[in-house]
Amino acid sequence: MKAALWFRIAAAIMLLFAVMHTIGFLNFRPPSAEGMAVWNGMNDVSFNVNGGSYSYGHFYRAFGLSITAAQIFGAWVLWLLGSMARRGDTGVRAIAWSIIVWQVIGAALAAIYVSATPAAMSLATVVCIGVALVLLPKYQNSPSS
Repeated sequence: MKAALWFRIAAAIMLLFAVMHTIGFLNFRPPSAEGMAVWNGMNDVSFNVNGGSYSYGHFYRAFGLSITAAQIFGAWVLWLLGSMARRGDTGVRAIAWSIIVWQVIGAALAAIYVSATPAAMSLATVVCIGVALVLLPKYQNSPSS
């Protein structure tokens, strides 16, 4: 298989991660009475910030949905990297390595604070990008070639 295909597989995994994260995040409800008390407090207690009324639940949803947005953006970039790799464009390695760093950090945070499933999704993405990097030609064409 070629590098472009591995970038596309990584993009599909990241898009699947975004969908699964969004469904799980929006449908999550604490399993205990104590957890529900915290959940309700986060959503029912409002305060004013810069002229608007918010709750910690608002911030929680905003941060959660920003993860979805970041994963969708990452999937799009990985899809583009597949096209760039196919053309032999420069810059593929630098962008790919930056996504690897992002996903390794995300995997570590997920393993510590969330669960093994999102950590595994991030690591699967890392593996696919790593394979793509190995399959890239040693020297790629410059954009003017």
